[in-house]
Amino acid sequence: MAKADTAILDKAGVDRAITRIAHEILEHNKGCSNLALVGIRTGGDHLARLLHARIKEIEGVAVPLGAVDITMYRDDLAARGNLPIGKTDIPFPLDGKDIVLVDDVLYTGRTIRSAMDALMDFGRPSTIQLAVLIDRGHRELPIRADYVGRNVPTAREEQIEVVFNQEQSPVAVQLVKP
Repeated sequence: MAKADTAILDKAGVDRAITRIAHEILEHNKGCSNLALVGIRTGGDHLARLLHARIKEIEGVAVPLGAVDITMYRDDLAARGNLPIGKTDIPFPLDGKDIVLVDDVLYTGRTIRSAMDALMDFGRPSTIQLAVLIDRGHRELPIRADYVGRNVPTAREEQIEVVFNQEQSPVAVQLVKP
């Protein structure tokens, strides 16, 4: 970490947050019979994989798992120039499912709106719930997370960085100040 960075969560804290979120998802949905997880690339998909494993540990059932790339659904695509387009991989029907959309950091809500637009192109879920590791505030759209690992109020110029290891598991969350 750089000198101006502040640790928010270490690996153990991330693991505890994932476990708590998994339990909250299962409690809210009364199990996992109609549940599916879809992670937003390129941070939420790694967290969705961890939630998938934790839910399997708890319930003994592997719920459907997918990943969505939102590049072509962004409302700022023209301003950002050429962005690499990732792969959307949703190997199950969304119709009638209770989808938990997973992302690493919730900020303005625009990424989540883009992800919901993308999901609707693949089917009509019964519900879409949102799980995030960090909610930093500053919403520009009326979007609220159902499951939050940690609320971290930030200034707009600050950044939240989720640090992943080589296996794409989150090992730390830090607040990066300008």
